[in-house]
Amino acid sequence: MFYKLKQLWRHLSTKRQKQFWALILLMLITSLAEIISLGAVVPFLGILSAPEQVFQHPYTQPIINYFSLTESSQLILPLTIIFVLSAILAGSVRILLLYVMTRLSYAAGADLSINIYRRTLYKKYEHHIASNSSEVINGIITKTNTVIGGILLPILTLLSSFILFISILSTLLFINTFVALIALTGFGTLYCLIILYTRKRLKINSEIVANQSTDMIQALQEGLGGIREVLIDGTQEFYCRIYRKADLQLRKASGDNIFIIGSPRFVMESLGMTLIAVLAYVIHQEENNFIPLMGVLALGAQRLLPVLQHMYASYTVINGSSASFADVLDLLKHPLPVYANQPLSEMIPFENKIKLQGLSYKYSTKTPYIFKNINIAIKKGSRVGFIGQTGCGKSTLLDIIMGLLSPTKGDLIIDSQVITENNFRQWQAHISHVPQTIYLSDSSIEENIAFGVAKKDIDHFRVIKAARQAKIHETIESWNDQYQTIVGERGVRLSGGQRQRIGIARALYKQTDVIVFDEATSALDNEVEQGVMKEIQKLGDEVTILIIAHRLSTLKGCDQIFELSKDGILMKQMDEIL
Repeated sequence: MFYKLKQLWRHLSTKRQKQFWALILLMLITSLAEIISLGAVVPFLGILSAPEQVFQHPYTQPIINYFSLTESSQLILPLTIIFVLSAILAGSVRILLLYVMTRLSYAAGADLSINIYRRTLYKKYEHHIASNSSEVINGIITKTNTVIGGILLPILTLLSSFILFISILSTLLFINTFVALIALTGFGTLYCLIILYTRKRLKINSEIVANQSTDMIQALQEGLGGIREVLIDGTQEFYCRIYRKADLQLRKASGDNIFIIGSPRFVMESLGMTLIAVLAYVIHQEENNFIPLMGVLALGAQRLLPVLQHMYASYTVINGSSASFADVLDLLKHPLPVYANQPLSEMIPFENKIKLQGLSYKYSTKTPYIFKNINIAIKKGSRVGFIGQTGCGKSTLLDIIMGLLSPTKGDLIIDSQVITENNFRQWQAHISHVPQTIYLSDSSIEENIAFGVAKKDIDHFRVIKAARQAKIHETIESWNDQYQTIVGERGVRLSGGQRQRIGIARALYKQTDVIVFDEATSALDNEVEQGVMKEIQKLGDEVTILIIAHRLSTLKGCDQIFELSKDGILMKQMDEIL
C-alpha cells in the first residue's frame, strides 16, 4: 500500500502536494486544540468539587494573580469560560479540518479522473481497438470515485485520527498513566483482533467490487446501445440477468464491507462503559476526590473511542478499495506522448505525393499479415479509390495513411519526409475522415458539423457551406430549429443517410487538403450520392480524395483505383473493373 501511495503521490500536481502538506499542519493544530480542550476538564471539574485545592494549585496562580482573585469561588467563572472556549475551539478546528479534508480529497480525485481520461484519449489507436470501453469508463468514473472515497479521504482521516489519538493519549498519560495504559491495551487489542479476522474478507470483497462494477457498465452499454435489436428480439431479460448478477454481487460485497466497518463501534461502546465503571470503582477506593479524574477519563474515552473507530474504519475502507486502487494506478501508468503538452507545430509540407514504400501490417506478433510489401504513390490533388474483398485490409491501409496505425514494416512518406512518432500529428492536421458509421453527439446539427469546436467559436457560414456541399442544407432548413436541431444520442433522430451527410459536412467544415471516405456514402441513395460526389469533385486540385467503396458508381471520376488482394495491391482502371 505504501508503494501504491507513493505512485499516487507522483501523479498529483505540485499545487495539490503543497495543499496536502498544509493539511497536515492543520491536523497538528487540531490535535493541539484537542489537548487544550481535554486538559481544561481537570481544573473545571476540580473547581466545582474541590475549589480550595484548585485555588492553591501552582498552575492556577497565574490566573489568580492576573485577575487579583482572593477567594476560590471567584475562579469558577474564569475556568468555566476557559473550558467553554477550549471546547468551542476544538470543535471549530475539527469542522474546519473535515471541510478541508473533504474538499481536497475530491479536488485531487477530479485531477486523477481528468488525468486518466486525458491519458486514455492520447493512447494509440491500437490500444483503443484492443480494449473494452466498459473497463475504461469504469476506471475513469466509478473506480476513480472509489479512490476518492476509499483511498484518499480514508488515508487523510486515518492520518488526522492518528495524530488526534497520540494527542489524546499523551494527555491521558500525563493525567493518569495507569488509566491511559488500561484504556489503550483494552481498545487496541480488540481492534487488532478484528483487523486480523476481517482482512481476508475485505480483500475478496475489494476484487468483487472492482470486477462487477465493470460488468455492470458493460451490461448497460450493450443493452442500451443495441436497444433496437433488444426490442425486436425480446432479449430484455437476458441483459437484465447479466446486470442483476453483477449488481447483486457488487452490493453484497459493499454491504459486507459496511458491516465490517461499522459493527465494532457498538462492541467498543459497551466495553468502554464497562471499563469506565471498573476504573471508577478502583479509583474511588484509592482517592477521595476522584470526580475530576473520572471526568477526564469519561471525556477521554468519549474522544478516544471515535478516534479509534475512525482509524479502524479508514484502514478497513482502504483495504476494501485496494483492487480498484490498483486498477486506477494501472490507468495512470500509460505515459502521455511528448506532443500532448506542446502546441501543434506547423503542418509538414505536402506539395507532391503520398508514398507507401514496402508497407506491411499485422495487428500483433501472433496474427498473420493483413497485407505485405505495398508500394504505391498518390499524387496531391488526385481522386483515388480502393476496392477489394471484405477483410483484405482497405480500412487498415487508410488508417496507416491517416497516421492512426504505424506500419509493421515499411514507411509512409509525405513528399520526401517519413512519417514517424515525432511528426505524425503534423501530418494528421492535413486530414479529414468520414467513416461508414458516423458518431454524433447529443447536441445540435451545427455543433455536430463543427465537431470538437467550442460553440462560441463555430463559424456558422462555414457550417452552411459544408452542409450545402454535403447536400443536406435544404433538409436542415426544413426543420423547425434548423441548425439548432438536437440530433439525439448517437443521432438516433436522424436517418442513416442524414447521419452520413452530416459526417461528410463535418469533414468539409475542417477545410483540409486530404479527405478520406471509408464507405461514407453507403447509406445514400444513388441520386444523393451522385450529388455529393459531384460537390466533392469540385473541391479543387489542392484537395486529395481517398475513397473506399463497394459501389462502383462512387468511384467514377477517380484518377486511380487500387485493388487490394492477398497478393498485394494492383492498379485498376474503371473499364477493367466494369
